[in-house]
Amino acid sequence: MAERTMEKAKHTPKRVFINNIDSYASKCIAKFLSECVAGAPAASDGEMETEEEEERMIAGAFQIVGTVSDRSEEDRPYMQEEYFQLNRDELLPKLMECDVIIYNITQHADQVEEALWAVSALHNKIGNFTGQKTFILVSTVMTWACSKPVNFDDLELPFTDEDFRRRRAHPNFKQHIDLEKRVVKMGKTDRSLFSTYVVASGLQYGMGEQVFHFFFKMSWLGKENEIPVFGEGNNIVPMIHINDLASVIQNVIEHQPKPYYLLAVDYSNNTMKDIVKAVASALGPGKIQKRAFEEAFLTQDLSVMEIDSMCINLRMEAVHLKELFSIRWVCESGLLDNIELVVEEYRQTRGLLPIRLCVLGPPAVGKSTVSKEICEHYKLHHIRLKETISETISKLEDAVRNADPDAEDENSAAEAQELLGSLRDSMEQNAGLLDEQLLVKVMKDKLMSKPCRNQGFVLDGFPKTYEQAKELFYAEDHESEDGTSQISSYNKKIMPEFVLCLDASDGFLKDRVMNLPERLVQEYNYEQEHFLQRLDGYREKNTEDETVVNYFDELDISPLYLEITSDDEPDSLLLMQKIFDVVGQPRNYGPSSQEVQEEEMRKAEQRIKREAQEKAEEERREVEEAGQRAARWEEWCKGLEEARQQEEELLEAQSVPMRNYLMEHVMPTLTQGLIECCTARPQDPVDFLAEYLIKNNPLNY
Repeated sequence: MAERTMEKAKHTPKRVFINNIDSYASKCIAKFLSECVAGAPAASDGEMETEEEEERMIAGAFQIVGTVSDRSEEDRPYMQEEYFQLNRDELLPKLMECDVIIYNITQHADQVEEALWAVSALHNKIGNFTGQKTFILVSTVMTWACSKPVNFDDLELPFTDEDFRRRRAHPNFKQHIDLEKRVVKMGKTDRSLFSTYVVASGLQYGMGEQVFHFFFKMSWLGKENEIPVFGEGNNIVPMIHINDLASVIQNVIEHQPKPYYLLAVDYSNNTMKDIVKAVASALGPGKIQKRAFEEAFLTQDLSVMEIDSMCINLRMEAVHLKELFSIRWVCESGLLDNIELVVEEYRQTRGLLPIRLCVLGPPAVGKSTVSKEICEHYKLHHIRLKETISETISKLEDAVRNADPDAEDENSAAEAQELLGSLRDSMEQNAGLLDEQLLVKVMKDKLMSKPCRNQGFVLDGFPKTYEQAKELFYAEDHESEDGTSQISSYNKKIMPEFVLCLDASDGFLKDRVMNLPERLVQEYNYEQEHFLQRLDGYREKNTEDETVVNYFDELDISPLYLEITSDDEPDSLLLMQKIFDVVGQPRNYGPSSQEVQEEEMRKAEQRIKREAQEKAEEERREVEEAGQRAARWEEWCKGLEEARQQEEELLEAQSVPMRNYLMEHVMPTLTQGLIECCTARPQDPVDFLAEYLIKNNPLNY
């Protein structure tokens, strides 16, 4: 019991600090170390006793803490603590709490200065250490890039760890080599308290990629017929799988080897051209094209550090790894020998998993429309029978016409010629149609193509029968024990994940076809008689015991049944949203920076156009309103003038009797009074006139 307690104490988890833990290499190292088991034996040590294994599995070997460069909602269960934007006075106490400090400078040059500060600050605090601390600098073989050959008479002789004093850095990595030297020097003060190591890493690959991501992404997208190799591509690139690098670091922590400078490279000597060729063959078109090296600097997806790294030309051998450690290699023999594993890691790590759908239903139900919208939303390939046959024939004709006699595969042109002849003969004998065997082969080849296997596809209206489905998805390399095919023997690489069954009433479908434009009727061959035959044929096939839907049911792929009842836009939007909810989020790359810019430009153009239309509409409304106001003003003025005239005419009409009365009875007397007033010239003419009018008032008589 006492021994077990001592053993448990011996394997107390070490606290490990890693910088920039949200970067590619640091994240992978952190994940790897967090999964290490305390006291776990090497692969060659044999099996542990069950009781001892359970005891050691109580805790992991390492507790991971570290800095992050950006706050994100990403869950990091492999981390105990994360530090964001700490100043150096705040960071130093965190480093002092750790047993192991790892600084990765392979990706971000700005971390070189911080790493120098960290190792210097810790070195100055040696007197305050309560136990041994280990500082590991994860550097890069770019500090060897300009080294002179080991032997000018034998240029293929590799560099080894023992040659580290002869190394010469690439001009852009001078700071890195200076830091390496400082780290090594500070570790010589008191190795019992502060040991330092430099791990010079080859170019890292695996777990989603970083340096080589450009080539993986371009191959996966499949938009180019040839993948570029910048320069001649004959340079030998020292490499290491990122998990193998993490394993090296684990061994350094656990074994504290005497050599303080270690090369971390695998045992491959692959050229850059071979690397790109392998990636292109595994993910993309399989063809490469040499381009001028300067073109690399015009590529937005490549940083200057990555371009410099891909130009390295060194043969290297990690002697210390072989002699001192027992490493559980992931890719000991390199990328090319393990390309399938690395490609699968790339897909899984980045979530680049294909989405495969099959859309079934009667004619005119809207399969192609739904398929097209799904493809646009998820960036999938729309597979239609007619287009696939035409595309296949076109590619075969091109392959035969442009056959390269110096090609590696000499039989490809002959095979293309043979298949093309079979297709043409079959179509001639079957009135333009292919026989079942060739039809299934053409569709299967299309589904097995790299683009469909990378992004996924929507199979539009095919297969049409149970037998077609069984032949299309049958795995040729899988047979049962008695040699007969089994329903479960299907090809997982092309089997649809989702099956959509669209349906509608016959009356609805007939009405829809009757209302289609003549162009679409001709395009889809929906003439009345032919359409009704196809509809009846579909209904008849789906009443049989063995249908396409039954085939998927037997494989536990439950179809999603969707009833189409309306052509209204809101109903169509609801239908598509239901499909998107079932299928889930896209599993591919988001838009590239160029696509984002193009989308922003498109939106800006639309906004400018919309604003111009709105402005023109506003101006039109203003002109129209101004015209309406002028018309209303004119109408009001006209009405006012008419009213004034009517009032004047009324007043004129009403004043005639009064005027006649005045002229007959008042004016003569008034005129005579004025004459008398002028003759008499009284002192008060007004009073005189008034008295005169009173005396001579005609009404007094």
